[in-house]
Amino acid sequence: MEKIINDFLGIPTTCISDAMDGLNTLHPAIQPLKENYKIAGRAYTVKVPIGENLSVLKAIREANPGDILVVDAKGDQYRAIAGDFVIGMAQSLGIGGLVVDGVIRDIVGVKALNFPVFSRGTTVAASGKAGVGQVNVPISCGGVPVNPGDIIVGDADGVVVIPRAMEQRILASSIEKMKKDELREASISGKPDAVRKHLDQLLSK
Repeated sequence: MEKIINDFLGIPTTCISDAMDGLNTLHPAIQPLKENYKIAGRAYTVKVPIGENLSVLKAIREANPGDILVVDAKGDQYRAIAGDFVIGMAQSLGIGGLVVDGVIRDIVGVKALNFPVFSRGTTVAASGKAGVGQVNVPISCGGVPVNPGDIIVGDADGVVVIPRAMEQRILASSIEKMKKDELREASISGKPDAVRKHLDQLLSK
């Protein structure tokens, strides 16, 4: 794992989002299937029309271990882009996680894999294999532009996209924000007088 990926893995998405002024946060409907899921990795992007998933299979075959598959499924919630069998293949090939602006199916089986999936939910209907999608191209996912190689970080609060050209600066800002939050928490937690003083400062602005 790249050092910068590992560094981002230890930072809450809330701090990363704050460092980017909330500009690269995916739609809040895209959530992890389990709250304990945490992902960080390079985006391998997939663009599909509604109801197609052959390109998802192509991406699974071509992506590098540790990559995060980011699928633009146009927010469709009727047809799943993958089920437990397809997601199991991704896991076997070392894919780091799946983020989809759409839905998956076979939720019990997918949860049993303990493979990090972030989606708009689940459905019953499967997709077809028209073969008209694209992989490793610029996409939009959850209302945010995603380019191949951007860093994707996800946790219980949601998913953020760190543009590759800005990743070092955003990492530094995210770490600074996290440290400030930790110091603030330590300074007032369990201290009523300190809490009142902090609230007075906020309310006086």
